[in-house]
Amino acid sequence: MSDFELLDGLEFERPDQISAPALAFIGDAVYDLYIRGLLISQGIRNTGRLHNSAVGYVKASKQREAYESILNMLTDTELQITKRGRNANMGSIPKNADPADYSFATAFETLLGYLYLINDRNRLLEILNKAAGEK
Repeated sequence: MSDFELLDGLEFERPDQISAPALAFIGDAVYDLYIRGLLISQGIRNTGRLHNSAVGYVKASKQREAYESILNMLTDTELQITKRGRNANMGSIPKNADPADYSFATAFETLLGYLYLINDRNRLLEILNKAAGEK
């Protein structure tokens, strides 16, 4: 991973005070970028195949599986963050998503957004790698 910090220079309130939907919004982008990079690193170059492969990772049911795969490694603070995400009112749920899957996917994304904003890069990568079945 490069040393480029996408959000360097931007000021944030305390990440633990940012709403769960806002953390999930950032976490969604973090996970999407990680998965895209993972697929490129695996040698996939065709954009149609990249898109279809990425959807296989980022759809709600797969994010729920990712969340469940990391549950036993979360700290108490991380569990609290995911609980905030799971219980957040996210408005409308995509028509093709199961509400329970979507809730757990939001919990997962909330954690990723939180870890990104507190700049805990090592922990973020540990969780991303485990969730994606890497290392």
